Amino acid sequence: MPEYRKTAEAVAALTAEQYRVTQESGTERPGTGPLLNNKEPGIYVDIVSGEPLFASADKFESGCGWPSFTKPIEPAHVKELTDRSHGMTRTEVRSKFGDSHLGHVFPDGPRDRGGLRYCINSASLKFIPRDRMEAEGYGAYLDQVEDVR
Repeated sequence: MPEYRKTAEAVAALTAEQYRVTQESGTERPGTGPLLNNKEPGIYVDIVSGEPLFASADKFESGCGWPSFTKPIEPAHVKELTDRSHGMTRTEVRSKFGDSHLGHVFPDGPRDRGGLRYCINSASLKFIPRDRMEAEGYGAYLDQVEDVR
């Protein structure tokens, strides 16, 4: 298994927006993330650690303004924490090895696909297209990648 971890070099390479979102638990403005309308087959990995997080097969259009997924590709890579900020209680999701703030999970996703909506900031993700997955070390996940429904 590859070693996924947060390094000073990876954090230093982040843009200001990626840093604000992943390291300071920020949120990008709705509708602005470059991966929101991405419909290419591939895998979404943590921008800091590279750990696999979500697959294109699990992405769906929720209308919320952020990329939405029904489930993590590797559940052990996504930690869920109680978030009581902004006067409400929500479930924050963070990457296990990168400890990046990813977004939040809500129970209003497609019922026929488990009922969850992982609402994720584009700034916390790096997209690896299907045709580059093998070369970049994500070949084990090819069977979980298909076109966005």
